[in-house]
Amino acid sequence: MLSSIGPTGFILLAVIALLLFGPNKLPELGRAVGRTFREFKEGARDIISDDDASSRKEQEKATPVAVETATPEKPADKRLPE
Repeated sequence: MLSSIGPTGFILLAVIALLLFGPNKLPELGRAVGRTFREFKEGARDIISDDDASSRKEQEKATPVAVETATPEKPADKRLPE
């Protein structure tokens, strides 16, 4: 069974946090949580981009490069029609 926190639950959590930390400390705590989430997202984004870059390099190594073979072309016929 999946339970979710509704609006009442958020209000209850806010009241408990206010009682535990006090009104002066609560904004500082919110900023710290926001910074933590931001750093986590940036770190996750860096890891994902590193994985993408390494997988692209592996694919480039695995894909053989087509070597163009030089085929001699016949010179264009420059004679005038008779």
